[in-house]
Amino acid sequence: MVDTDTRSSHQVTALFSHGRLTAIPRKVARREQLLEHLADTLFEPGRVYTEREVNDALLTVHEDCSALRRYLVVAGLLVRPKDGSSYRRGR
Repeated sequence: MVDTDTRSSHQVTALFSHGRLTAIPRKVARREQLLEHLADTLFEPGRVYTEREVNDALLTVHEDCSALRRYLVVAGLLVRPKDGSSYRRGR
């Protein structure tokens, strides 16, 4: 029996080549795994980030930082106020 976390981690790792995300998954479940991985590895709980800092962090893995940022917000992994002035880790 394979540990679910280990399997999930392996699936996320398969999305990267040379430290870069090769594509944003279309399948919701796979994308959720990726987004949780990005939130865990790129953003510290309790810290407040500017949009620029979020973009810079996401650009380290993929050129479409705005799509990744939007997915993270929709998933509740990044939270921002209505004015969009800052971001912080969600759930």
